Amino acid sequence: MSETIQELAPYKGKFFEGEWPTITEMFNITLSRFPERTCFTVFEKSKKISFNYTQAHEIIQNVASYLNQKGIKRGDKVVLTGKNSIGWGVSYFAINYAGAVVVPIDAQLPIERMLKLAAFADAKFLITDGDVFAKIPSDNEWYNSINGKLSLSGEVEGIENVLTVKTEKIIDYVRITENDLAAILFTSGTTGNEKGAMLTNRNIISDVYLVADGMGVDETDVLYALLPLHHSYCCTTVLLETVKHGASCLFGHGIVISLMINDLKRGGVTVFMGIPLLYNKLLAGIMKKIKDKGAFTYGLIRALMWINGIFKKYFHTAPLKGFFNKKILSNLGLGHSKILICGAGPLSPTVFKQYQQFGLDFLQGYGLTETAPVLTLNPIKHFKLDSVGRVLGQMDLIIADKDEAGIGEIRVKGPNVTLGYYKDEENTKELFDENGYLKTGDLGYKDSENYVYLKGRAKNLIVTEGGKNVYPEEIEDAFQTYANIEQILVRGFQQKKDVPCECIEAVIYPSKDYYKEKGFDKDQIKADIEETVKTVNASLMIYKKIEKITILDEPMDMTTTKKIKRNLVK
Repeated sequence: MSETIQELAPYKGKFFEGEWPTITEMFNITLSRFPERTCFTVFEKSKKISFNYTQAHEIIQNVASYLNQKGIKRGDKVVLTGKNSIGWGVSYFAINYAGAVVVPIDAQLPIERMLKLAAFADAKFLITDGDVFAKIPSDNEWYNSINGKLSLSGEVEGIENVLTVKTEKIIDYVRITENDLAAILFTSGTTGNEKGAMLTNRNIISDVYLVADGMGVDETDVLYALLPLHHSYCCTTVLLETVKHGASCLFGHGIVISLMINDLKRGGVTVFMGIPLLYNKLLAGIMKKIKDKGAFTYGLIRALMWINGIFKKYFHTAPLKGFFNKKILSNLGLGHSKILICGAGPLSPTVFKQYQQFGLDFLQGYGLTETAPVLTLNPIKHFKLDSVGRVLGQMDLIIADKDEAGIGEIRVKGPNVTLGYYKDEENTKELFDENGYLKTGDLGYKDSENYVYLKGRAKNLIVTEGGKNVYPEEIEDAFQTYANIEQILVRGFQQKKDVPCECIEAVIYPSKDYYKEKGFDKDQIKADIEETVKTVNASLMIYKKIEKITILDEPMDMTTTKKIKRNLVK
């Protein structure tokens, strides 16, 4: 049995009934263990704002009581949308304390889209940033029908702030069960059609506890909420893992490198979660600074990295980590980091390896919104470089419809699997196979030790003239370490209209900063990009080689987790 599940035994019967606690009950367990430990922190310019678990609990109760006062009952939906903040974190738990269902919505969506999703979810209350209220049309039917609203930030006339709201009557919390709905999470919409995945308390909390076994986090850690909290990846592995362990959550200000480095340094962040794009940029910056010091220094550092990497790989220790912390990592705010987490897309093995050579532990995982979200984790002490990790406990992950290479669709059953999509019977029916397994739409394979290897999305598969299957994501990953390419999308195209097979095209948006520094004109940029593609092509199997290059003048649209919206690329 999982160690973290065993930790629940003393609290069963006292704090919760059933197999899993609810989100509220998990917070209460931690409150009983660590009432004075710091829970939430944010840096606002030169000011540090912090709340311990007792203080956070008081605010959560006030907000939950206000929701109750406004007529929000068990099972009602509450929209939560806004920038990462203490208010966002408090509101998430307060909605659950009130027995309601949280509906997190991407704060970067156009206001019209946000309002449509809120109305579709049948939400009765809105919690958002103060500046959003002025953008809402006065004649919006949904907004004019709701029970009330609260502001996450700033002073808004006639609207209370979540951090200061008070009520005459304070409720404890509304009793619900682990099988009650906790959240409706809209998928990121890479296809342009968001669907609302319904997740119960059991779905979310089981994932939190099963993930905890592989994270190595405890109450002394500081986790950094940099990526948008409406996304299940950051919400589960940062916000909820923080509370599960009694650790501290530091709220970031978005992917602005200067602000991020300042937060990491001042906050003493020990667990940093990012996405491939961010890790690639950080590594490129590190290696550029080392190269700028001259060939001898660069050669020496690479040699030391190689030595450190050997020790890390075979002996699970990094004798030169102190040196790298002092000379390199501390300048980026990573001097305190003990774990780096990567999700929302696979990280290039080359990048993964170089971070490990600096002595940093890298945790790679795989999952999707519909599974709350994590399905696999690559264990720190038993990691496999090309894998997205080992299947978590209590999850039954199979590979269906395998081809001759053993590659097929990843399907899964488990306590974290969604009930289906809100008010969408057709897509819910399509989501599961005849045996009740959730169809992820991802292609991959498993090895004998239950490690999963991703190949790509089924809908993106390219079939070449020779009948070979090509996974665009594999080719895209080969470009991760090239600083001259900001974005790349690989897709198939038909060279001959009467021939159904496809050739391979790379759609590329060059890095403006890179070429501005080089002083290249348009023709030079084109030649340099072509040279990079030629270099990558040389490392690929003949049937995977890129035959057509399209260079864009404008960046491709991306989701908030920096995935290209493939359907919008012309």
